[in-house]
Amino acid sequence: MNRRFMITGGIAALSLSGCGGAEPVWAPDALVEKMRYRHPGPPQLMLLTMMNVGSRNGAHTGLLINARERVLFDPAGSFKHPSIPERNDVIFGMSPQILDAYISYHSRETYYTLIQEIDVPAEVAEQAYVRVLNYGAVPKANCTRATSTVLRELPGFEQIKVSFFPDKLSDQFGQIPGVRSRTHYETDSDDKSKAMIEIAKTLTTPN
Repeated sequence: MNRRFMITGGIAALSLSGCGGAEPVWAPDALVEKMRYRHPGPPQLMLLTMMNVGSRNGAHTGLLINARERVLFDPAGSFKHPSIPERNDVIFGMSPQILDAYISYHSRETYYTLIQEIDVPAEVAEQAYVRVLNYGAVPKANCTRATSTVLRELPGFEQIKVSFFPDKLSDQFGQIPGVRSRTHYETDSDDKSKAMIEIAKTLTTPN
């Protein structure tokens, strides 16, 4: 496995797929408070799109928000572990290590991650933060619809059209002035059972 992580610990079951189920999730207050992470960088939005290496079609969409704290809106996503608190598709504690794990989790020989980021006014980041917290659990296959709905309601992003297609949203996002883009590739096998085992080994189950 050519999968890089900076987190160490025990094993827990994970699933590896695109947009998963829509089960309501509500992490306990103690775990959320323990894991909250405030990033020292500027207020920012980061669109994360998982792209098929061969077809360049998108498979999943996530939105990292750096506001009063840094969280990830991962609608109908499958990145889950007991040590990482989630409340209805909002993942808390998005430190650099957890962000690296999320990107690496989705990147393998058949998919790469397109990373697009833009600095925004603090009030825009805060609006995005509040909107995702209030969005609720997202149904299966609606990851991009939910993300694009949140984005188009923000000042400066009104031109975003609601879409079900991750690559279409990334194309729109990339046209916004100030967006910086990069890609992340890995060479892991596409065998999902192997990916689950390797990823789970790097994460710690809380006491």
